[in-house]
Amino acid sequence: MAKIPEAQARMFKDVFVCKNCQTKIKSNSQKILKGKVRCRKCLKQAFRPLRKK
Repeated sequence: MAKIPEAQARMFKDVFVCKNCQTKIKSNSQKILKGKVRCRKCLKQAFRPLRKK
């Protein structure tokens, strides 16, 4: 099965997961690194990138 680059970018680019409540947030990676983004659910600032399966 071929991977479509446009679909991969749409699904995984700039998507992060909260380390506390596992909520997905789409945001710029520079904002995540600077700590300007908070989780909508638990208001924490700890995020990790979304894992590709």
